[in-house]
Amino acid sequence: MGKGTLGINGLGRIGKLSLWQHIGRKDFSEIVINIGRTVGSGLEDVATFIERDSSYGTMHNYIKGYKAGRMITNIDEKSGSMLIDGIKVTILCEARNPKDIPWKSHGVDLVVESTGQFLDPTLPPDAPKGSVRGHLAAGAKKVVVSAPFKIIDKASPMPKDAITTVLGINEDDYDSGKHDIISNASCTTNCLAHMIKPLSDYFGFERILTASIATVHAATGSQLVLDRAPKAGAGDLRRNRSVFNNIILTTTGAAKALLLVMPKMKKIGFIAESVRIPATTGSLIILVIDVQDAPGSEPIKRELINKVYNDAAQRDKKGYLQYSNEQNVSSDIVGHPLGTAIIEGKETHTRTATISFDLKRLPGYSPEVEACLGRSVVDIPITKIVVYGWYDNEMGGYTHMLTERTVSIASRL
Repeated sequence: MGKGTLGINGLGRIGKLSLWQHIGRKDFSEIVINIGRTVGSGLEDVATFIERDSSYGTMHNYIKGYKAGRMITNIDEKSGSMLIDGIKVTILCEARNPKDIPWKSHGVDLVVESTGQFLDPTLPPDAPKGSVRGHLAAGAKKVVVSAPFKIIDKASPMPKDAITTVLGINEDDYDSGKHDIISNASCTTNCLAHMIKPLSDYFGFERILTASIATVHAATGSQLVLDRAPKAGAGDLRRNRSVFNNIILTTTGAAKALLLVMPKMKKIGFIAESVRIPATTGSLIILVIDVQDAPGSEPIKRELINKVYNDAAQRDKKGYLQYSNEQNVSSDIVGHPLGTAIIEGKETHTRTATISFDLKRLPGYSPEVEACLGRSVVDIPITKIVVYGWYDNEMGGYTHMLTERTVSIASRL
């Protein structure tokens, strides 16, 4: 069993499933969870909520197999604590504002901020509605945020002590002596980064002309079970429609977050869209990339693209990227224990075409160029590549990566 005490703020989807991950790994000897409100009629109700899940079954069966029995014991209402598979878990129910959570008195140095409410690293610790910096003021040394940063004042730069990282992509950018607030980006960004990296490593960013994604995303807790009238001033009326009955067009911040972990993407035209579907978890990214063919080379075929991914997956000893030749559906990857991106090799497609481009349309066009080439229209061979990548947006993909990141930061405290 590990040493040290981990703090988790929030017991929603990510908070609860992160707890499952940490109980299974045992990298911390104690865990303190701040809920900030009373749950049910007592601690037994909290324990019931923790150990049961509609998407993943029971905690003990998920961690130890179908023959396992209940792992939660020693529920103590007076101390607000319980034992989960031998690890002491303390539940705090008093404070909602991060600065008021007694992390210091509980010996918490590292906090996972999973409420989704405190995402602006520029706000001071005493911001009226709370701030992620409040955790530092309350005694924590580092905070890992389970979502992309959202800076309210667009003119404000990213603070020097804040950074966004994705394991396997740019985790080495983290400086333990400099960075105190670390965003683990989003589930979609984690998957997308691992889908793009093998192609960028193979072709080079200079050959990638454009890229776009559509994420077919499972429902999240912010969506509604039944239709409801929008709040005053609401701009997106679709967010108030029933998640059970609809395919809902929405937005994703994956494009912005990706630029923070892969800055070279700034030179590429990139668009990211999102579609929510009636599924509890299990999502899919459809990545479309246009690559300029090398002069005199053979056309890029799907066999080459699949080999690029398969080779990259073989080199990835952590298993963050995985390659599959099976015909998967979304439920097949729910609870998948490792991969943040599982490439569906059966559905990789390529199409090579020649695009005619008129140099006269370029800014700063010079007739000397046309005179040298003997023409103003040039033919450019371009291959469009379509790749499908599965990810379990809750347990197997995202909270696994979040847990890995949390443990790696704890090891450098």
